[in-house]
Order: sequence, then structure tokens, then C-alpha cells
Amino acid sequence: MPFAQHAASVSATRKQALQSKHTALEDRLNELSHHPSASDFEIRKLKTMKLRLREEIEQLT
Repeated sequence: MPFAQHAASVSATRKQALQSKHTALEDRLNELSHHPSASDFEIRKLKTMKLRLREEIEQLT
């Protein structure tokens, strides 16, 4: 496989992995938003992680 194809394949795989993590964080945030004893700190931390993932996904696009 030529280098360019390999790099594109790795990039696509990385993007898929990041999107999966982003979705998992979104699901967790939805769970926490419906939980009365959810920690504001944990919610803020997860939102920050989600934002960083989104930024990294955008860089790969």
C-alpha cells in the first residue's frame, strides 16, 4: 500500500475512533444531566473532553 493511502486509512480510522469517543461522552453527559446528584465538576470535565475531541476531529477533516 502506498504511503498516501496508508496515511489516509490511518487518518480515517483515527477519526472513527475519536467520533466513537465523542458519542460515548455525549451519552454520558445526557445520563448525568438527568441525574439529580450529578457533579458540576464531572459535567464540566466531560464537556471539555468532548470539545477537545471535536476540535481534533475537525483537524482531521
